[in-house]
Amino acid sequence: MKEGIHPNYREVCFQDMSNGFKFVTRSCANTKEMIDMEDGRKLPLFKLDTTSESHPFYTGTQKSVDNMGGRVEKFRNRFGKTAAK
Repeated sequence: MKEGIHPNYREVCFQDMSNGFKFVTRSCANTKEMIDMEDGRKLPLFKLDTTSESHPFYTGTQKSVDNMGGRVEKFRNRFGKTAAK
C-alpha cells in the first residue's frame, strides 16, 4: 500500500449530547477533543446531536401520521357537523 494516501482509521468514541450515551467504533472522523474511557483508554471524541438512543423513531416515541388522521379528516371532524345544522 502507498504511504500517506490513506485516512487515519482508528477507534473513536461517539457521544450523544442529548443523553450522554457513548459508543466506540472505528472511524476516520476528524476530532479535536479526547475523552478518558472507563477502561483507561484515551480516545478521540466525536459529539453527536442524535443517536439511536435518543431518536424518536428508535425509542418508540414517534407519532405515526396514519394514527393522527389527515388534514381533510380533521377539518371534516371539526367543522362538518356545524355546517349540517
